[in-house]
Amino acid sequence: MSVVPTRLLQPGRRPLSPGSRAGLGAALVLLAIVSAAEAADGRFAHYVALLSAVPLLAAPLASWPVVLGVGVVATLTGAGFALAEPEASLITPVNVVTVAVATGLAVAMASVRQRQTEQIVELTKLASVAQQAVLRPLGPKVGTLSVAGRYISSTATAEIGGDLYEAIDTPYGVRMIIGDVRGKGLDAVRLASIVLGSYRHVAYERADLRAVVADLDRAVARNVGDEDFVTAALVEERGGTLTIVNCGHPSPLLLRRGAVIPLEPPAPAPPLGFMPVVRPRVERLEPGDRLLLFTDGLGEARRDGEFFPTADRAWRLLGHGTVADGLASLETALIEWVHGRLDDDIALVLMEYVGARTGAAAAVPSWEVGAAEG
Repeated sequence: MSVVPTRLLQPGRRPLSPGSRAGLGAALVLLAIVSAAEAADGRFAHYVALLSAVPLLAAPLASWPVVLGVGVVATLTGAGFALAEPEASLITPVNVVTVAVATGLAVAMASVRQRQTEQIVELTKLASVAQQAVLRPLGPKVGTLSVAGRYISSTATAEIGGDLYEAIDTPYGVRMIIGDVRGKGLDAVRLASIVLGSYRHVAYERADLRAVVADLDRAVARNVGDEDFVTAALVEERGGTLTIVNCGHPSPLLLRRGAVIPLEPPAPAPPLGFMPVVRPRVERLEPGDRLLLFTDGLGEARRDGEFFPTADRAWRLLGHGTVADGLASLETALIEWVHGRLDDDIALVLMEYVGARTGAAAAVPSWEVGAAEG
């Protein structure tokens, strides 16, 4: 059965795109209307000049070969009406030339538009590749955690911005980061990739989350201006103990038995790039607990001045199915709330604690490892 479509198409021939079909259909309808009006008007050609609109109508939608084809047909149709006149006149041949000139202009317009469209498609593909390189897919399992990540772009033309996340299984437990680079565009993407690259290295090397923060702060400071920074929250799960350090980032939400608990830091700390001195917050996890990490685009999403009620709706949206199901529900509710218009990109990470590994060591936060061993 798979060879049948191949035999129906000539080698090197491709089916018309939806845009080309729409442009061709509209042009042929106009051609038919003008031809019918000309035929009904009598022996003299009065509407030939209107045929110049036929290729111009196709140009915004159809490919340039289609535009050329309908333009040639319109020109030949006009020439036929000119030859059918009982008496030679100057105005009708001029109108036929006008149709031919319009065809040339329409072909040029369609060719330029088609090249621009192809460039946009190529850039979109490159953006998708960049997103996969910078933001690797998460989960479904990282260590003892079920994890899912989601990136919601505020624009249709960009799939990635300055928001970032990662979750990795290290000798010190499962470690996650979520962050938001100040600014937008390529500079924000570049800085996000620098932070993630540094994190993927130091998360395996540093036993203390505060040392990880210090390393990331130096990486940011080396690559930004005086007013640039990165907010970030770093999370570690080790033997059922959750440790969080927060650098000017929205506090994660702990979902437990129907309740939603914001995990505020013990003391505020500035973002990466401003030498933050962080104090860890430690929580003991229970099987079934879920933790939502998010960037400030979620907190700033609003309609008619009313912010999306994240905390009020978090359990209902995120407490069912898999963690991926929960994020899909949150995104759907959010997009519906803002009527499809977001002011900022949003990164989301949802994790679920399913229980400690069998025979796991006693739960000791990474920032106490050195003291415990001593």
